[in-house]
Amino acid sequence: MSVAEIANEVAAKLENVRSALAQEITGAGDVCLTCSFQAEDVLLTKLAIAIDPAIPILFLDTGYHFTETYEYRDRIAREWNLNLVNLLPAQTVEQQEAQFGILYQSAPDQCCKLRKVEPLFKAVAEYRVWITGLRREQAKSRAALEERALFTLPGGKQVIKLAPLTEWTTRDVWHACEQLGIPRLSLYDRGYSSIGCEPCTSLPLDPNDPRSGRWAGRKVECGIHIEAGK
Repeated sequence: MSVAEIANEVAAKLENVRSALAQEITGAGDVCLTCSFQAEDVLLTKLAIAIDPAIPILFLDTGYHFTETYEYRDRIAREWNLNLVNLLPAQTVEQQEAQFGILYQSAPDQCCKLRKVEPLFKAVAEYRVWITGLRREQAKSRAALEERALFTLPGGKQVIKLAPLTEWTTRDVWHACEQLGIPRLSLYDRGYSSIGCEPCTSLPLDPNDPRSGRWAGRKVECGIHIEAGK
């Protein structure tokens, strides 16, 4: 496929995403978008704020992110005037480590639960629609991902979970970011393909698996995309 053909294909996909976002966001006021400041999330953020500049952009501030991630978050938030909502865990890093030790080494599931899952689910429960940059290509655990589905939170409340990039490839994401002039997180230039907390993120162990650098292969998901009771 030529560069021009790829550009045309991505442009058409962008229009489809804009349409899906507009249907949920326009005049709603009860929609949020979670952003890790990885490429697909930043792309969605760019498209969403074109529809509603005040849409809440939720960022899980675990306290363990790369310095580069924090710097990039602050740059994009400032330049795009985001309504950025930094979600904090109940304990600071220092408080958690004083009570439990280094959980990301001894019990990574518990660390993710305290610093990601609980703060996010508490926040998302305040909205009707949760927009996310999930893609099927990202991991085998996401192969059955639906673009639009009900998601059950702890306590039983259901929200609409919208993943407009479900069928997008990494190539699509990079081309779209280039078309829209979106700068990328510098960690990609160092070879990272999936970026989370610094202690639990390495360069990919398997070049064919973008998430193989997460949690040193001990697990594949942090838990924020797993429904209550599943």
